Amino acid sequence: MNWTTPADLRAQVQKMWDKGLILASLVSGETLFPRRLALKAPSSIELANRFEEARSWISDLRRGSHYRVVMREVRYHIIGSNSIPEEIWIDTLDNALAFIGKSRDAGQFNGLVELIGKRIPALLPWLAKYPLKSLALAEDWPLLLDVIDWIHTHPRPGVYLRQIDVPGVHTKFIETHRAALSELLDLALPPDAIDTGAAPGPGRFCSRYGFLEKPLRIRFRILDPTLALLPSGADQDIAINQNAFKSISPEVSRVFITENEINFLAFPNLPQSMVIFGAGYGFEVLSQAEWLQRCPIHYWGDIDTHGFAILDQLRSHLPHAGSFLMNRETLMAHKHLWVKEHKPVGRELLRLAAEERSLFEDLRDDRIGHAVRLEQERIGFIWVRAALKSYI
Repeated sequence: MNWTTPADLRAQVQKMWDKGLILASLVSGETLFPRRLALKAPSSIELANRFEEARSWISDLRRGSHYRVVMREVRYHIIGSNSIPEEIWIDTLDNALAFIGKSRDAGQFNGLVELIGKRIPALLPWLAKYPLKSLALAEDWPLLLDVIDWIHTHPRPGVYLRQIDVPGVHTKFIETHRAALSELLDLALPPDAIDTGAAPGPGRFCSRYGFLEKPLRIRFRILDPTLALLPSGADQDIAINQNAFKSISPEVSRVFITENEINFLAFPNLPQSMVIFGAGYGFEVLSQAEWLQRCPIHYWGDIDTHGFAILDQLRSHLPHAGSFLMNRETLMAHKHLWVKEHKPVGRELLRLAAEERSLFEDLRDDRIGHAVRLEQERIGFIWVRAALKSYI
């Protein structure tokens, strides 16, 4: 039997709730009810052939609550005159909410609409657009509004998020709600309080609304003992923030970048050289150091598709960067140390040199082997020292 049941009717109303239509109407004032629901009733042949089932179906449907059944009289020569359901209606919003057990939730949402309408009415369109998300934040809305009020009163404050002086608000609260706050602040703040050059969303939250970012730190070693920045004999493993890194003027003639920490720590001494512990795809901070733009750079990464993708990304910030030990000769000499690469890069890389691109495409297209990867830490240091002789 595929005739509409009370459960089917409830599912239709639940679908309206799940789409946010019912709650959104509480913001917009749109009238959704009375509303006719879809009904599949027995055909005349089914009534004649399955009369007892049909009568039971009608009884079950009419016993249901919170909806109205409109009946019509039908007359068949076999079964005579009978009343069958023709239409099903939900007459009121209250009936719809009671039908799916959402009266309490809707009442809570109404309270949010009233609260936000009084405090920051500019946010009401967000409630209408994301009603279920708004309801899920019900317990947090008072503090969210306090944060938005504080930022509105202190536009582009130039302090860390930790310094927002709102009772009950802490850094984790803001971190947890960055995505929602970003959308809400775009509605609540005047245009001059928003840096539209910083993309909306949690990733550039601080820049977009004028908060201080946690300083990024760059870790490096001077490989020439005669150019050491710290006293002789001291560990030359140094980490400084990006502004300090921009301001230094090391007397080095070349810079190596490696992604592996042990390779970074064990990198051999080399005249007028520095090694930087890389940051994966995060090279923007390095490009801000003008002295690096004038200094030869050699990137050492894994010989796999991701290694070449990182090299490609580095060149988007430092176009003159070269590669180190990322060649076919090194790969083939260490065949016994190959491992499999997970989720190889499949796109084109446009910043690779001809030999690099040839090797990358062979790796990407499995022409050397399936998902071949040579991790940089597997390359013997005898091989590393031999390669560095050309820089002495």
